[in-house]
Amino acid sequence: RLYQIPFGMPDCEEESEARTLYLVGDFSAPAEFFVTLGVFCFLYSMAALVLYLRFHSLYTENTKLPFGDFCVTVCFAFFWLVAAAAWGKGLSDVKAATRPGTLIAAMSVCQADGVVCSAGTTPAMGLANISVVR
Repeated sequence: RLYQIPFGMPDCEEESEARTLYLVGDFSAPAEFFVTLGVFCFLYSMAALVLYLRFHSLYTENTKLPFGDFCVTVCFAFFWLVAAAAWGKGLSDVKAATRPGTLIAAMSVCQADGVVCSAGTTPAMGLANISVVR
């Protein structure tokens, strides 16, 4: 929800009062989907662990239970792949929206004649990239 993040933008006129600039975009849905699926996978794995350890005889006697477990696991694996792809796309959108060049282009004070705006250092996104790979 980048639109909720304000930051002060200097105004280079006589009455220099900082103006507020808001970022554009809401990329929270892919992250929420990724986290929700992770929570559901954790809960299912805990339930399956209880089933395997506590009700082992029920699991070995019933032939439909292992097949159902396999089907649920395959569904979770597919949705995990989809969630990882969605999170990767959401992250690339966040990186594009917060790129220093994009932010400088959005500042009206940097569009005036004779004004040179510099982005400074580029933010490190290494840990964010690793979160997609995991």
